[in-house]
Amino acid sequence: MKRIVLGVQYDGTPWRGWQTQPDGKTVQDKLEFALQKFTEGKVSTICAGRTDAGVHALEQVVHFDTLLARDLSSWVRGLNAFLPSSIAVRWACEVPYFAATAHVDGNQQFHARFSATARTYHYLLYNHPVRSPLMVNKVGWAFRPLNLENMQQAAEHFVGTHDFSAFRAIECQARSPIRTMHELSIKSSGDLIVFTLRANAFLHHMVRNIVGALVFVGNGKQAPDWIVDLLLQKDRSRAAPTFMPDGLYLAKVEYDQKWNLPQQQSAILPWL
Repeated sequence: MKRIVLGVQYDGTPWRGWQTQPDGKTVQDKLEFALQKFTEGKVSTICAGRTDAGVHALEQVVHFDTLLARDLSSWVRGLNAFLPSSIAVRWACEVPYFAATAHVDGNQQFHARFSATARTYHYLLYNHPVRSPLMVNKVGWAFRPLNLENMQQAAEHFVGTHDFSAFRAIECQARSPIRTMHELSIKSSGDLIVFTLRANAFLHHMVRNIVGALVFVGNGKQAPDWIVDLLLQKDRSRAAPTFMPDGLYLAKVEYDQKWNLPQQQSAILPWL
């Protein structure tokens, strides 16, 4: 048995998120269909972080187990031959595999989700009175002017270890709302505002809920210190609505260097 790891990039616009659904219209369904075609057998995949409908990935990390022996380049070319144009395998590598009956420390077995040490997301926001048809499905949109300095001031309150209950979806299944935000930066380039969030892990809808709150601060509906109150109150109903998924990108998943993954510099959007 071999454990293969893939770096997968996708445009989430046509798909109902990552996780498999009965109608088969998800990224996981399409990837597993390609694996079935290429390996002539059923293959189950595990990803680093499930993305919602309309959310994109610059570098999703996926692993699966197989008995099939193929060159790493063959995994890339072979799977891409069966994938739609909105999904592509960018790289493949093999990591050590231990059978379930083997007595090994959990740290010795690579797992796309549980071995990850940090994750980075970008949110792209187009701030202009008129929407751009050229950016549809690729950016969020705010038509009211946003105060960048106020949003940056508010963003500082998120950094550190906090209870993010006010920023998790009601249906979130995480056992704990405690997360550590390593970085939350906001930069502008013309009418485009880029939010970069790096944390040990994220709750369901956490990034979109944070962006929604920061937009409330940016358009003057709330003061920057409002974020402190939300974190302390731990009440989702007091926060801003969940922001649209269009501008959200899973940019990078970090792992210990011992796994020697051929990850690309995907933490920076290539067109910025």
